[in-house]
Amino acid sequence: MIAFLGMGLLGSNFVQALIKKGEKIQVWNRTFARAKALESFGATAFEKVEDAVKGADRIHITLKDDDSVNEVLEKAKAGFKPGVIIIDHTTTSSEGAAERTALWKERGFTYLHAPVFMGPQNALESTGYMLVSGDAGLLKTLEPELSRMTGKLIKLGPLPNTAAGVKLIGNLFLISLTAGLSDALSLAKDLHIPSEMVSGLFDSWNPGSMVPGRLKKIIQNDFSHPSWELDMARKDARLMMEEAKKAGTSLTVIPPIAGLMDQYITNGHGKEDWMIISRGAAAN
Repeated sequence: MIAFLGMGLLGSNFVQALIKKGEKIQVWNRTFARAKALESFGATAFEKVEDAVKGADRIHITLKDDDSVNEVLEKAKAGFKPGVIIIDHTTTSSEGAAERTALWKERGFTYLHAPVFMGPQNALESTGYMLVSGDAGLLKTLEPELSRMTGKLIKLGPLPNTAAGVKLIGNLFLISLTAGLSDALSLAKDLHIPSEMVSGLFDSWNPGSMVPGRLKKIIQNDFSHPSWELDMARKDARLMMEEAKKAGTSLTVIPPIAGLMDQYITNGHGKEDWMIISRGAAAN
């Protein structure tokens, strides 16, 4: 028996997918109607979270944040079956994941943080990526069940909070990417270039292919052999901001980066690779 707590878009689709795979699921949500709606797919809904977890061998959680996870688990613990395994898919702090792992172990239960790079459709189709880290024996035991829920299970070593950290790193990249795309489309509008033309550019030219090489350069921390000098990159940033200003708009990402470029140029790095603005970012 599986209990699932948190029937948002992700949680409800996880439940539907697991039911299709033959699992019996008990569900709970703070707004009961959202849990009740899953009964049409074969789930059993409960108004009280402590009732929803009774008899469950595994409890899956998809909630908002550390506080909501802590609050719900405290309320649910009265219904925990001895030896139950708690699997938390919520994006939380790294510290919180470590603390909960230790806390629930002290209480005689197992907590595993397993955040995901999955949207609602991924949850329904069991595609995307799930991150796990922690005790090797536990991961080996759970791997068959967790692999059924996702496209790829990524194991990240023995520390209980590594998965939480990697999830935040991935989300940082996604947020930065979206902000950059927004700036690109805004500049295109300012220059009277259709959005479809921008989309066509990225169909032909994939800047994502540069990520491995750029990561390597940042990690090596050597910017003495430029492929694009910082002075030239700063000139281009100026042109971007000038075009936006002419159109009466502003860019989100470029201005603070231009300010950082100015600091490095003032310190004599204008002829080095522009990626010197990332100097010291990577761990040694």
